[in-house]
Order: sequence, then C-alpha cells, then structure tokens
Amino acid sequence: MERGAMGLAMCPLCSDDEDIEFVRAVDDGRRVVKHRCGYEWEHGEPSPSKKRSYSFNDLKARFPKPEDVEPEWLERATRLKTQYLATKPGFDPEVAAYWEKYEKIFSPEGLRTCAPRLLKDFANSDVGAHPGNQATFNSAWNAMGDTAAAEATRQTTEYLLYGPDDVPLEDRLQQLLADAKPFAMTGFKEALLTRALCVVQPERFLTILKYTTQACGKREMARMVYELELPAPESVNWTLGRLILWSNDLLHALVGEGFANQQHSAAFLWWAKDQLGRLP
Repeated sequence: MERGAMGLAMCPLCSDDEDIEFVRAVDDGRRVVKHRCGYEWEHGEPSPSKKRSYSFNDLKARFPKPEDVEPEWLERATRLKTQYLATKPGFDPEVAAYWEKYEKIFSPEGLRTCAPRLLKDFANSDVGAHPGNQATFNSAWNAMGDTAAAEATRQTTEYLLYGPDDVPLEDRLQQLLADAKPFAMTGFKEALLTRALCVVQPERFLTILKYTTQACGKREMARMVYELELPAPESVNWTLGRLILWSNDLLHALVGEGFANQQHSAAFLWWAKDQLGRLP
C-alpha cells in the first residue's frame, strides 16, 4: 500500500511508517493494521458514535495468550530456563520463611489480631520483592496514627484477598487502586497489593510488582523475554487491575513447570531479560 494511506500510522515496535497494510475494521471505528515486520495494532481513534464497551469475558478472551508467542521466542526462553535451573534450582530459604510468616499474618484471623507494626513493616520490606519507595504510605500512616492506619490497611488487605465472591479479584484490585472504597489505605497501591497476593498465593503470583514501569514490569518482561506486546494501561476498555492479573497469569503459563514457586519463576524472568544476545 502507499505510504501515508493509513493516516500517518507508524509501527510502535519499529517506529517505521513504510509498508503498513490494512487488515480489518474494528467495531469502534478504528482499523487493525499490520507492518512489514509482522506486528499488528489498532490504529486511529474510536468513533464517538461507535464506541463499544466490552464485557469482562470479552476482554479476557482478547488478552494475549501463550500461543501468541512466536516459536523461536519460546525456544529461546526454554533454553534460558534450562540454563537457569541448572545453576539455580532452588529458592532462597530466608525468603520462603518470610513469605510463610506473612501468609499467616494475612490469613483472616491473622489480619484481625496482628500488631500494627507488622503491617507497616511489610510495606517497607524488600525481602523477596522490592516494592519501591513507600513515602506516601508512610506519611499517611504517621498522620493517621498506628491504630487508624493499621485498621485501614487491614480492611484494604482483607477486601483484596477475601472480598465478595461476586466481584472478581481483578475488579477488587482496581477498586482499591482507584480509591473507590472509602477504607482504602492511602499509598497501599499496586506494588503492595501485588506483594500481598504474592504472599498469600505463592503458587500463582510472580514477584514482579508493577504492570509497567521503566525498571521493568510485567508488560516489559513479556516483550523482552517473549517478544509479546501487551495492552497499554491507558487503552480503552481495559483496567489496570485486570491487566495486572491477566499479565501475571500469562507469564505464569509461559514460564511453565520446574520452579519451586512463582517467586522462583520471577527470579528466572528477571535474569532472562538480561540475556539478550547471549545465546547462539
């Protein structure tokens, strides 16, 4: 097709506007286009008259899947996994003991009875997964006082982990991220909420605490290790809560078996992303 026919479409991966072809129309007025490198994306702005709200299940079905990874990238990741497990087959026992301790603290009974200090310490610990600077949380805690801050943190954690079954975990997470619940603890956001999930469900959740960040989140990890592009958090219809969980489960499926738990899997991914160009 002629250059410019797609209305200044440019490949997000290659930053090139040559050889872009139309693939199909989207219900909201945008068009799916494809660059010569093979990457496809939705181009244009949704038409106000054609905007469509996708259901939870529709969006989940549209989220990238393990089978979307090109075979050569799967093969590369498998070789890296074999190399990694040959030298680091286990998981740090000190970290395992810490997770076990907080798994008890974050049980329904533990949340009701634990000392406030344990909750504040969790937010500021980097054992097993570094949550970054928690100045907002600490300032809010100090301003509220131990009793009120601990109660807000308890309610926040309890709602995330044990909230009503008719609200999916993805949406409970989003409600807390968006301060849609009056009890949501200030500063107890994505990294800490994800860290709590890692502690309570270590067989599911990887210790990659952000969806996207310059320091490498799940979105960047999928791109660097598997050459798989995940939705931008600002994309229409998605919510960050859903993207956080669905990207976690995608990476969980891609790394596969052989790891002690998903913290061990995450350690592999952190290592694997730095191996670009080091395999034949």
